[in-house]
Amino acid sequence: MSQTIVEQIKEAISAHGMWKQRIRAAIATGEIVDTTVETIRVDNQCAFGKWLYGDALSAQDKQNEYYKTVKLLHAEFHLIAAEVVSLALAGKKAEAEVIMRFSGEYAAVSAKLTQSMMAWKASLPVESPILKSNAQ
Repeated sequence: MSQTIVEQIKEAISAHGMWKQRIRAAIATGEIVDTTVETIRVDNQCAFGKWLYGDALSAQDKQNEYYKTVKLLHAEFHLIAAEVVSLALAGKKAEAEVIMRFSGEYAAVSAKLTQSMMAWKASLPVESPILKSNAQ
């Protein structure tokens, strides 16, 4: 059963919030579990990235300005997250913390991404199914 666009965006907002905890743990321990910096850096390996780049959304959905903005910010989020984890793994905790602080790059792009996903979600009808994957 395919998820609606609204449901997928809700899950992405939650999942990206969880990344902050994983990155903080990497800074504290100098380790990252179950992934690599290279995998974090690319934006099409997480569940939301696979959905964004996959064929569940129609070509028309992908022309939407909300989609384009979210895709761009999602890629930027991954680059910054990878930078922080790379610094953490290299033992450069102070540098990683600067990026993670409230006024840092991570917080800024994370907030922009979340706001853009929420705006996209708000622009959709509550029942906005991914019709392409349900076509018979």
